[in-house]
Amino acid sequence: MTPTLHEDVASLAFLLGTWSGEGRGKFPTIQQFAYREEIVFEHVGDPYLLYRQGSWDLAGDAPVHFERGFLRPGVMPGSLELCLAHPIGVTEVAHGSLAGRSLTLTAVASGIGHTSTSLDVQGLVRRYRVQDEVLTYELDMQTGETPMTRHLDAALRRVA
Repeated sequence: MTPTLHEDVASLAFLLGTWSGEGRGKFPTIQQFAYREEIVFEHVGDPYLLYRQGSWDLAGDAPVHFERGFLRPGVMPGSLELCLAHPIGVTEVAHGSLAGRSLTLTAVASGIGHTSTSLDVQGLVRRYRVQDEVLTYELDMQTGETPMTRHLDAALRRVA
């Protein structure tokens, strides 16, 4: 039995489902690359959405990156919180806002946790937008050596 969507996340219902497509990545310290990606937003009837992301290299289908976490409504109307774990030894707590079918989430250095072997991520900005059943997103990243720079952008279609 599918649980009823919690009223606190009703405004995020347009995200629910599985999204799949391709994206491009770049950063000053690495070569540009293309990847295949899947993002899943699910609900279990509680006041948050489950978030699962995975990406694979287009050339050889090797794993590139994965994220797991939760998208939650914030305290103020239209505000959001994103809590994620990355396999690169980074945790991310981002805050942002929802405007129509667009959301922007920003994690500053104080919201990013590091293991002793993690990458030196100091800031992240995520922008998601859904229009005509296409989810587009952009991710900007800052490290200890590189200022905030566009890192990823992708276009994903909802999977039936």
